[in-house]
Amino acid sequence: MKLFGRKKKQEPAIQFDPETQYAVIRSSICTGEKVAGFKNKADGHFTELMLIRSPADEKLFKETYGVDSIRVEY
Repeated sequence: MKLFGRKKKQEPAIQFDPETQYAVIRSSICTGEKVAGFKNKADGHFTELMLIRSPADEKLFKETYGVDSIRVEY
């Protein structure tokens, strides 16, 4: 059992397809809660992937999925 050491690189929960999806952060105007995920370009379906609590979480999301920019929706 290993307690300390490097973290493994997080594997993507789903595959991101930039042809059919775009990255989105949904932000609640009431609570301020932010959730990152992907939105389907054709039907608008949102797939929730990660709670964003800090800029570090947003950076991790971008690195994990290879995303350069993220839209913010309220």
